[in-house]
Amino acid sequence: MTNDDAVLMDASYLIALANPKDKFRQRAVDHAKTGLKKQIVLDVVLGEVVFMLGSKVSYRAANLFIKTFTISSLQLESITKHDLERVFEIRENYADAKFNFVDCCIMALSERLEIMQICTFDRRDFSIFRPKHCPALELLP
Repeated sequence: MTNDDAVLMDASYLIALANPKDKFRQRAVDHAKTGLKKQIVLDVVLGEVVFMLGSKVSYRAANLFIKTFTISSLQLESITKHDLERVFEIRENYADAKFNFVDCCIMALSERLEIMQICTFDRRDFSIFRPKHCPALELLP
């Protein structure tokens, strides 16, 4: 049975929310206003967002994101060794596609928590991947 009450957040989506100059900003903001589901962020995604904001926007933007995250309703989830084993399998099975490590972590977590929806603007890897718990991941917004 799948978890229809939760959605996983990818770095591209969170960066769009945090960066006023991001080309996907308005789509992300409009979607975030719906906020009806439990929103889960993987710890490695948090690290990727802070790094990207710090390097592409500013140190202040990265720090503001950290502060905003601490007071938000976003749930932080950690990867496990079992998730890393699945990440390895996914990367091996899709070696020709050269999936991003963090995307593979999200894929593994989606299977473990049986979540079908991912908030992302990085469609390539998630569109190719075929999870064990459903026919395909639904990519939002």
